[in-house]
Amino acid sequence: MPPSKGTGHPLRLLGVYAVLLAVIYALVFFTGDKSPEPKLGIDLQGGTQVTLTPRTPDGGKPSKDSLKQAQQIIESRVNGLGVAGSEVVIDGNNLVITVPGNDGQQAKSLATTAKLYIRPVVGQPLPVGPDGKIQSGGEPAPGAEQPGIPPANTPEPAPGAGQQAPTPGASPGTESKPSNESGTASGTAASGETSGTGESSGTTAQNRVFPAPAQAPTTPAPAPSPEPGAPNPALTPQQQAKQEIDAARALRQSTDPQVQQLAAQQLDCHKPDPLAGNDDPKLPLVTCSSDGNEVYLLAPMRIDGQDIKDASSSLNQQSQWAVDLTFKNADAWADLTKEYLQKQVAFALDSKVISAPVVQQGPQLGGTTQITGQFNASTAKELANSLKYGSLPLSFEVSEASTVSATLGLASLHAGLIAGAIGLVAVLLYCLLYYRMLGFLAGFSLVASGVAVYGIIVLLGRWINFTLDLAGIAGLIIGIGMTADSFVVFFERIKDEMREGRSFRSAVPRGWARAQRTNLSGKTVSLIASVVLYILAAGQVKGFAFTLGLTTVLDVVVLYLVTSPLMMLASRSPFWAKPSVNGLGAVQQLARERKAAGTLVGTGAR
Repeated sequence: MPPSKGTGHPLRLLGVYAVLLAVIYALVFFTGDKSPEPKLGIDLQGGTQVTLTPRTPDGGKPSKDSLKQAQQIIESRVNGLGVAGSEVVIDGNNLVITVPGNDGQQAKSLATTAKLYIRPVVGQPLPVGPDGKIQSGGEPAPGAEQPGIPPANTPEPAPGAGQQAPTPGASPGTESKPSNESGTASGTAASGETSGTGESSGTTAQNRVFPAPAQAPTTPAPAPSPEPGAPNPALTPQQQAKQEIDAARALRQSTDPQVQQLAAQQLDCHKPDPLAGNDDPKLPLVTCSSDGNEVYLLAPMRIDGQDIKDASSSLNQQSQWAVDLTFKNADAWADLTKEYLQKQVAFALDSKVISAPVVQQGPQLGGTTQITGQFNASTAKELANSLKYGSLPLSFEVSEASTVSATLGLASLHAGLIAGAIGLVAVLLYCLLYYRMLGFLAGFSLVASGVAVYGIIVLLGRWINFTLDLAGIAGLIIGIGMTADSFVVFFERIKDEMREGRSFRSAVPRGWARAQRTNLSGKTVSLIASVVLYILAAGQVKGFAFTLGLTTVLDVVVLYLVTSPLMMLASRSPFWAKPSVNGLGAVQQLARERKAAGTLVGTGAR
């Protein structure tokens, strides 16, 4: 008997499913970390908890609205990075982020305030030594020029003139190598066109200098205290934070060139920055690169980071990871690249320079540029998401980071797994008792579905950091019952066909044609409910909705590629056609009695 209309060859369909399983487990065992274990959520394996303390410019308490806005933005970043199972809650005046696992670095990066300003670079950056201070080339003699820092009456070098002041011990022609920490780039290049990138400035690192005024001011500005943020026991923490920010602003955002020179000398790039995220964009800024290797003097802000329309990570033409930026106001970016052609323009994130590219081309249409550097896939995506999801209304500092134990423990995991096993065994026993040998076909389909679900969860843990928690396990257990429900509908449709007098061979394809419509309707409703629940829910309920939706989709796949082909093969087998094997003897007997009764009634009528 040829395959019924609407069905393919059973062995071919089974082969397709076998190939899918082979592909899934080939990816599990031969890609990524090759670990066949899924990632577990906070409630099963514990995690890292980071407490973020807000820092306001006036040292006061943050408003509730600003805390809620910061919570929403960080949650968006969590979702953008694919960190499943994370929690972001407001605890008093603090934000508490909890992520699965023992690595808290990702949790800390989620709290980057991402206050991005695009500022022109004034002069050339100064190299930083191992002690975090700028390299001065030793103590000069009285009245002599300090290497790397010109005297106050030295005129500013013309842009592009490439003037260099030799530094003792520097090798001629030695170029600085851009370095990178935390996924950011220093001395990399971007272009004013949509896809082009330039190359970093080729000046010698030891010879990069700040410009000085053409004429020294008649009255020298008073030098700020070398330690403006020294602790004062008489001040509250809020007052101390405000004092540190005010002192850093007075020193590093002064318009006086002499104070700028002093700020560059006193700045320690290896210490936490008290000005992080609290600089005034309308004033100049003396700051470090994000990797702590250079000190920059930046002009006032020209473009606010809020003007960024979109940010994404991708591989450029040189097969290097880069961050592509699109601006809302293309004219502002075009004007900036036109004015600073062949000059450096800095992307200052939280008062630090993450990239200081040299503009290689003039203004182009589209308002798009690209930041390149020593990125990998993870760090490029992290930076793009920080820029894409906007600035936080507050500046935060990490006040506490600790490892938290599992909230429910491994005992709950074992209990959940035992519950799932009991449910699976109960379904199999029911199918065996009620459908005889057909129950084995249902059990085989359940196992095939479970194997696929497990492999997919392992892969999702690697690709999107999906974590399996107890709510997700509950969704899987419910999925077992829904999968069994599909078998029941199919088998009962076969019984209906046999009650009408058809044989087991002819009842299977007809029953499948009727059952698949019912099953598809039920699965569609379940999938819609899962999607709506995932969108509207929060926290661990999302894990429940996700696994329920996943098992619903796989149920349909298994139904078409495993259950239906197996039943088609069984209907053509003399062994499976025996009533003692398929358990359909009572239905066949009822069909014969109905047929006999109909024959007798017909005979009596004549």
